[in-house]
Amino acid sequence: MSEQTEQTEHTQRAVVVGAGMAGVQTAVALREQGWTGPVTLLGAEPHQPYDRPPLSKAVLLGKAEDSAFDVDFEGLGIELRLGVEVTGLRAAEHEVDTEAGPVPYGVLVLATGARPLTLPGAEGVPGVHLLRTLDDAARLRPVLATGSAVVVVGAGWIGAEFATAAREAGCEVTVVEAADRVLAGALPAEVAEPMGRWYAQAGATLLTGARVASVEAGRVLLADGRELAAGAVVVGIGARPATDWLAGSGVELGPDGAVVADEHLRTSVPGVYAVGDCASFPSARYGTRLLVHHWDNALQGPRAVAANVVAQGSAARDSAAPGSAARDSVAPGSAGQVYDPVPYFWSEQFGRFVQYAGHHGGADTMLWRGDPAAETWSVCWLRDGRLVAVLAVGRPRDLAQGRRLIESGAALDPARVADPAVALKSTLL
Repeated sequence: MSEQTEQTEHTQRAVVVGAGMAGVQTAVALREQGWTGPVTLLGAEPHQPYDRPPLSKAVLLGKAEDSAFDVDFEGLGIELRLGVEVTGLRAAEHEVDTEAGPVPYGVLVLATGARPLTLPGAEGVPGVHLLRTLDDAARLRPVLATGSAVVVVGAGWIGAEFATAAREAGCEVTVVEAADRVLAGALPAEVAEPMGRWYAQAGATLLTGARVASVEAGRVLLADGRELAAGAVVVGIGARPATDWLAGSGVELGPDGAVVADEHLRTSVPGVYAVGDCASFPSARYGTRLLVHHWDNALQGPRAVAANVVAQGSAARDSAAPGSAARDSVAPGSAGQVYDPVPYFWSEQFGRFVQYAGHHGGADTMLWRGDPAAETWSVCWLRDGRLVAVLAVGRPRDLAQGRRLIESGAALDPARVADPAVALKSTLL
């Protein structure tokens, strides 16, 4: 290959960093939307790219060996490079650094996801686990298979899902939460309170307002002096965008560590986009910047970012000279596909299917639909008479109809919204 031909190929190459849901879907969407240049997908793990939600139950319980994506990378012309850890970005040279050497790009998409937070002082202690990767799940499967006593640190979504799987496997489960309730960072107290009752109903012990002082092999010591026996400790105290490798790159990061993307999912560096768990984006719908660590965001965002790469990346594709004015222009004010979704996620815990759509921050009215002590119920949040978020427990119709109402921004009748016998789609004014 001549130097000029190689240089031209590099300027037309789309490189996606991160082979999780967001990265895989971005690479696929680029092909579906007409990107004809080379596409390279870099994954830090050695495994075939896989879906993460099944890890917390199906893979843990041995009901599935893995959850690999059914994608024909070779057939799509996507170069898949696995076991490649990216260590830095040199935007001036249009290269990302990896342990295997630099990788040149014409356009770059950051899709590195998030890393779970670790419990201070627990790193390296035998029997302490995280649950984020396929290898994490593989290490935890024997724990569940032997029915060990398990202490779960953190009563968030992942903590509840793991506790559910552990109880199903017959383990004795104690969940330790530093806050005064479950899901303290996600839901208001009055909504989280009935969800906290599910733990005891499932035979798990829930300790709220309990801080971990230290973790030793076989036991967890709490700040109030209590000692908990633990065949294994699973830490689920949140995650932070995996963006440390971008230090000094010129890519703007927010105080939460997320890449600060614009409404088109472009970063502060020309030719570089960001999508999924590692990126925040401005929402005109909610009047705030959102950082969404959920599967649906990693599925929907890639379609928007691919459309914008294809539509707006012509300068990077067509210019053959590194550093040329055309190549380095991203036309920040140009039109493109705006990414402003209604966030959505679901969680299966303690025999219940929980779904949430929207963003309830800034809501001025909260309405119950049904009795939270019952098996099924939902909650709606309104702002200025318009639905902005809905949480549904075993009421998928409320979720589906509510999501469409959020998207439409239609004015609703609050009295009818509060009547669980009235379909949400029939509450329009």
